[in-house]
Amino acid sequence: MNPRLTLATAERVLRQVRHDPRTVAMLLIVPCVLIGLLAWVFNGTLVFDRIGAPLLGVFPFVVMFLITSVATLRERQSGTLERLLTMPLGKGDLIAGYSLAFGALAVLQALVASGFAVGVLGLDIAGPVWLLIVVAIVDALLGTALGLLVSAFAHSEFQAVQFMPAFVLPQFLLCGLLVPRDSLPGVLSAVSDALPLSYAVDGMRTLTTAVDGTGDVLGDVLVVLAFVVAAIVLGSATLRRRTA
Repeated sequence: MNPRLTLATAERVLRQVRHDPRTVAMLLIVPCVLIGLLAWVFNGTLVFDRIGAPLLGVFPFVVMFLITSVATLRERQSGTLERLLTMPLGKGDLIAGYSLAFGALAVLQALVASGFAVGVLGLDIAGPVWLLIVVAIVDALLGTALGLLVSAFAHSEFQAVQFMPAFVLPQFLLCGLLVPRDSLPGVLSAVSDALPLSYAVDGMRTLTTAVDGTGDVLGDVLVVLAFVVAAIVLGSATLRRRTA
């Protein structure tokens, strides 16, 4: 890998995103709107404080998954990816550049959404706020990594969106957000243990209820980061120059 080529790729992707106001709005505004709507619906109750933090991890994950998968596929469909790979640019440089660019966007998104939830909506958590931001960032990075991976298997932007129910919805149903994971049937509980979003939600729940749960949360963060690295490596291995 060549750091100069990696940084040049990341800079190009960020420059393209900066000139796309709809993508910027989806990145920064949509998660805040969803979290704000949730706080409004449960205004005057303790529900928002109970589920607000877990959903603060889920919303950036979903948004980054969609944006990354569609944007990467668009590069391949337009022929940009094929032209880049005819240059002295390896797959590792390309994936690292994309990961760096979308990772930076994921960090920005998580910072904005977390700041809005805590500073404006008054989300109350038992654990430290900085750790809430760290988990939100890692969740957004997870969406980015899975989006890069999924884009290798889609033949159109519509198919990229179709992968969302297959990759995201099962995790949403089994992550413990709707039903506690220890209450799931045995088979579903085992499946839940193999899904990265489960550990992201576990970390957010611990932050919501435990004052001294930093060690447990950091353990969940490390598991999610392992999934992020694995998805990026698989995305690099399955990268194709163009969509057939």
